[in-house]
Amino acid sequence: MNDVLLTEAARPCPICGKPHQAKYRPFCSERCALVDLGRWLGGRYRVPSNERPEESPGEAPEPPSDEEE
Repeated sequence: MNDVLLTEAARPCPICGKPHQAKYRPFCSERCALVDLGRWLGGRYRVPSNERPEESPGEAPEPPSDEEE
């Protein structure tokens, strides 16, 4: 097992791969930090789930079907 774990100081920016700057850690710049924030706000980072989304408070429930079995 010669796996080498990257220490926090050795981890590159998760957006562009450049060395991170302490001021923007874990990113290298404000730009990369804002790119990441935009991805979060845009919904690009999601956790997969088998659950159905809950009904929003403003949505009306679906009416029952008139078809008889």
